[in-house]
Amino acid sequence: MKVLIVSGIWPPDVGGPASHAPDVADFLRARGHEVEVVTTADAPPPARPYQVRAVPRRHRPGIRHYRGAALVHHRARAADVVYTTGMFGRSALGATVARTPYVVKLTADPAFERSRRRGFVEGDVDDFQGGRGGAAVALLRFARDLELRHAAHVFTPSSYLRELALAWGVRPDKVSVLPNPAPRIPPLPDRDELRRAFGLNGATLAFAGRLTTQKSLGHALEAVAAAPGVELVIAGEGPDRGPLEQRARALGIADRVRFLGAQPRERIVELFRAADATILSSSWENFPHTVVEALAVGTPVLAMEAGGVAEVVHDGVNGLLVAPGDTAALSEAVRRYFQEDGLRQQLRTAAAGSVAAYAPDRVFGELEATLERVARS
Repeated sequence: MKVLIVSGIWPPDVGGPASHAPDVADFLRARGHEVEVVTTADAPPPARPYQVRAVPRRHRPGIRHYRGAALVHHRARAADVVYTTGMFGRSALGATVARTPYVVKLTADPAFERSRRRGFVEGDVDDFQGGRGGAAVALLRFARDLELRHAAHVFTPSSYLRELALAWGVRPDKVSVLPNPAPRIPPLPDRDELRRAFGLNGATLAFAGRLTTQKSLGHALEAVAAAPGVELVIAGEGPDRGPLEQRARALGIADRVRFLGAQPRERIVELFRAADATILSSSWENFPHTVVEALAVGTPVLAMEAGGVAEVVHDGVNGLLVAPGDTAALSEAVRRYFQEDGLRQQLRTAAAGSVAAYAPDRVFGELEATLERVARS
């Protein structure tokens, strides 16, 4: 089977699709399939055992989108199936013109994400489902529905997102839940050694991801401010870094918050292992890769219950959950985690086993079977 994988981001970019797409490519290639990748990049991507073709991001959006669709079309003609984790419009157009079926890995509501980037709407993804917005938003919704309804199959990492896709008109038999896989954990140094390497001397929370409005890290900063002695280490870059640094100073916790900048995936896994817990205060989420990564190395998650987070983080089992946007409750969860006798050890003991069902071979095996079925159809 010849598979064309399309991803909007690719290493060294940081983010879920930049982790997922290479993992899928490596798995399929190891299974004997031919793999090729189309992405966008600031610079030529590092060499891989398969071809990675990138549209330069320096182009203006219209030109970049045209070149992306044209490249997908050109490469899809030689493929049996297209698997797209982003660039959905370009993937749908290019694959359709090439008459090659495409399978979508949906990670969010594309219409909402596009509307937020353009400043058309505010609020979260659940608010967006109410149908508000002008003509431009209606057009983005129409494009989303068209892209997904014409896909041969749609995967969602959570039941939460599957229900949204059904509401957009995707047929129930064409959309299924495929969770993000737990990472293959390489041999890691001793946890105490990792803590020394990161300079962690006391109670420490970690976060990794894009520093954007969606992550609402202001809630996490406020929770840390309300928990004396607790430090927060943040790995990642994004447009909100400056405002977050200012917010930490305003809260008087600049000496307890460290910004590491963008880090390779291997380093993030080590950070999660070294930390006492990870924290997630997002306003909207689907099924974050970082949650599974943290749990896989035995580190509990303290999170706001947004989107599909509660499908993997279970309150009192492998982490603590609070209501979305409830900063006071998140602050109390942080204090409870570090003060309640036996709680940390109880949650740490259960963390790794709680994601055992997300083994990569099982998850990617199901994906492979669907791609083969679609390629034969």
